[in-house]
Parts: sequence; structure tokens; C-alpha cells
Amino acid sequence: MADPGAVRLLVVDDEPDIVELLSASLRFAGYDVSTAANGKEALDLAKTFRPDRVQLDVMMPGMDGFSVLTRLRGEGHRVPVLFLTARDATEDKVRGLTTGADDYVTKPFSLSEVLARIGAILRRSNGGEVAPSSRLTFADIELDDDTHEVWKAGKPVSLSPTEFKLLRYFMSNPRRVLSKAQILDHVWNYDFAGEANVVEAYVSYLRRKVDTTEPRLLHTLRGVGYVLRVPSGS
Repeated sequence: MADPGAVRLLVVDDEPDIVELLSASLRFAGYDVSTAANGKEALDLAKTFRPDRVQLDVMMPGMDGFSVLTRLRGEGHRVPVLFLTARDATEDKVRGLTTGADDYVTKPFSLSEVLARIGAILRRSNGGEVAPSSRLTFADIELDDDTHEVWKAGKPVSLSPTEFKLLRYFMSNPRRVLSKAQILDHVWNYDFAGEANVVEAYVSYLRRKVDTTEPRLLHTLRGVGYVLRVPSGS
């Protein structure tokens, strides 16, 4: 499982060898990587994976990279895009950049150059430094602290402010057992004084809204507290 704070990269290329090379190298560098082999897959993943950056091949069957980028921008995705392609003609570079790409690397390429350009794009898009992601992810649950949005298996879930705060506390402390007293102090800002029922009620709300499929992720340790974790063997 990827680090919940890892930067998300979407690699789009119809050449399997390039996809394998890039995805393995980028994961080794600490990125959370998803891949697509064509334009349609890329557009679908942009909605569910919500990448922080897209590495996009130009020459693909069906829908080329220029068309994919045009669709992304038309649908409101402002994610930084790096074109990676064998086409090195000046007019192609100009077209890519004017379509809305942030950089352009031609094949053959060196991995060190690609990694350097990724870092540069991310620094530019974050005002000079790579800021920690506002998104928290655990299994198929995702939470965006900036927009107060939550998704379960890619589908949006509506939570109350208190439910959101409780889920954020669990997702900020995965696999850590949290006592009812700790939860009350963090979410409701008061000490434990016989108010266990409010914690139980809100945990129940979360289970009905975001812990709806197997394996169950939010577990009760009777007499101890609660823990967000994937059961062993799942």
C-alpha cells in the first residue's frame, strides 16, 4: 500500500515496456503511481485516481495525447502534465505547450531527466516547494482536507462536519488503536466523562457511510477503543 501522503502520478503510454520502466522507477522514488495504456483509461483514472501530475504520451491509438490534454483541461482538471514522446519537431512541442502541458520530454529519455522534470513541475505548481498532499488515503477510502470531500471506491460520500473530523482522525492514525477518551478529546475537544455513547454513535455513522464493503476497516477493540486497519490475510 502506498504512503497516504505520497504524490500521485499517472503514467499514460501505449508501450508496455515504457510503462513498466517508468512506473517501477517512480514507485521506487516514493511516488504513488497508476498507469493507463490509452486516452480513455487516462480520462477515467483522472476522475478516480485524481493524480497530482500526469505523464502523457503523445502518439497513442484512438485518442492522442493532445486530445487527452484538451479533454482534461476542458473538464476542469488543472493537474500538471508532462508530455513524453518520440515526436521532437518544434511545432509539436509548441502545440503541446499551448494545449496546456507544463513540460515536454522526447524519447529516448533518461530516468534521471524525467525525475528531475517531475520534481521541477511539482515545485512550480506548489509555489517553489512540494507541499504535503492534503489528501489522505486508506484502502479505498480517500479524504481531501482542503475541500472536505470524501470518496469510497471512487464515489463521493456526504459526511457531516463531525463525521468528517472523526474520519480524518482515524485516517491520520491508521493501524493505531484510539481510545474513546482520545477520540473525544481530539474530535469534540473535551475530556472523557461518561460520554462514550457519542463516540459509539458517530463510529456507527461512519461504518454505514464509508466502511460498507469487505474487508471491513474500522474495528472495535472492546474495552480499549477503535482502530482503522486492513484485517490480516485480506
